Amino acid sequence: MYIIVGLGNPGKDYEGTRHNVGFDVIDKIAEQENISVIEKKHKAIIGKGVVAGEKCILAKPQTFMNLSGESVRQLIDYYKVDETAELIVISDDISLEVGMLRIRKKGSAGGHNGLKNIIAHLGHDTFIRIKMGVGGKPDGRDLVGHVLGHFSKQDRENLEEAVTQAADAVRMIISEDADKAMNAFNRKNVEK
Repeated sequence: MYIIVGLGNPGKDYEGTRHNVGFDVIDKIAEQENISVIEKKHKAIIGKGVVAGEKCILAKPQTFMNLSGESVRQLIDYYKVDETAELIVISDDISLEVGMLRIRKKGSAGGHNGLKNIIAHLGHDTFIRIKMGVGGKPDGRDLVGHVLGHFSKQDRENLEEAVTQAADAVRMIISEDADKAMNAFNRKNVEK
């Protein structure tokens, strides 16, 4: 069984913001695989279904970004998955251009408070993550205002393509492995 966690902030005010691209990917997978993500459990809204032939839990933590690890820890403890191989976390990344993906099997939080909290709750940094590029903050703009801001029309179009690619990457991670997904998707986005 896999737990697929998209990071974001709950509530209408945060819909469509840079920080919520993880939620966007969960919504895309749910739509493609016909999974209802409506059950409130483990400090998240979850849905149970099958992705790439494997049982999966799709989760959108409702703790707000900086406390995402609380929800992830509860999900791991309840479903007894191997977090080093069966947990996939999707988050925004300001160091990547809009539309770029980076898949990693381990690594630091890179300044991302949601990932930092997950690492703190797991006690290690070895878990699969898909980082979604949301672009760096413009000069003179506050970082919080940037990640909680909305995309331009052009950036939103680029992001929609990346959301679909991220959903495809999740399926490849599950059906093949993270290394193959890294080769397929990390390289593809560098060439853009």
